[in-house]
Amino acid sequence: MKTKDFSYYSDGITSGSTVALSQAITLIESAKKEHQQLAQQIVNFCLPHSGNSVRVGITGVPGVGKSTFIEAFGTFLTSIGKKVAVLAIDPTSQQSRGSILGDKTRMDKLAVNPNAYIRPSASGKTLGGVGQKTHETILLCEAAGFDVILVETVGVGQSETEVYSMTDFFLLLMIAGAGDELQGIKRGIMEMADTILINKAEGDNLNKAKQASREYANALHLFPAKESDWIPKVELCSAIEETGIEEAWKIIESYVVKTQTTGYFEENRKRQTKDWFYKFLNHQILASFYEGNGISDQLKQLEQQVLNGELSPFEASRIVLGKK
Repeated sequence: MKTKDFSYYSDGITSGSTVALSQAITLIESAKKEHQQLAQQIVNFCLPHSGNSVRVGITGVPGVGKSTFIEAFGTFLTSIGKKVAVLAIDPTSQQSRGSILGDKTRMDKLAVNPNAYIRPSASGKTLGGVGQKTHETILLCEAAGFDVILVETVGVGQSETEVYSMTDFFLLLMIAGAGDELQGIKRGIMEMADTILINKAEGDNLNKAKQASREYANALHLFPAKESDWIPKVELCSAIEETGIEEAWKIIESYVVKTQTTGYFEENRKRQTKDWFYKFLNHQILASFYEGNGISDQLKQLEQQVLNGELSPFEASRIVLGKK
């Protein structure tokens, strides 16, 4: 990728150019040192222009219709004057290191909407599939004038914790009629949810969706109160029929008003920023360690000794750290 000068990115982003925004995000995601230096300049420039959006994390079981919901939800938001950025995290193959960057084809209407921006991002090695640079991408999108940021996860798994730690509101999409409604849903994910939406509540499935809604509402009552003092909602929607979409946004608006009034909204943002700082610090420490002189050869040798049963993993790690 051929880079341009700093002013191209800074002026482009703040003027709302999605071309400049996309190129800047590519720099952020690059592993090249020269790209990283320029990327950090851009991020630091964007910081004072960020923070004015509502960040919504969206997750759900496979087949729940996340992409269809996001397209319907994003289209509705643009119809009421919002600028929407969708950060859709794609699964990356551990074998080929490839990524299925198909979000623009899955959300074809939203992809051509002038007030929407879709950025597929390979998940890489990050735990559970959330792009390591998603935080900086959020900041850049906010600086570009997007006032609602939707972060979609790969599916129900470990990535939810990462998305939860960088968003203001966490939305869990579920479907009815798939056997035990609570099966396969980790308790921790339900505890994180600020609202559960039962999607595909239409036609013959409507009664099943209503039953599922009651079951989820009963389950939520068993969880401890949230720190935000928000009481999670359970609602029905149909992304295909576009019902319940406006109601979902009204719930999010109510949450924002309530938490901004109590001070929790700002407090949570600061806590998230602190967490990001330590995450990035830990990443840099690990990167610096593995880039150290001769460490690669030593690791290969010790790895072989561990595999041969000559050293325990614990003993080998102490040798690497110079503690033995």
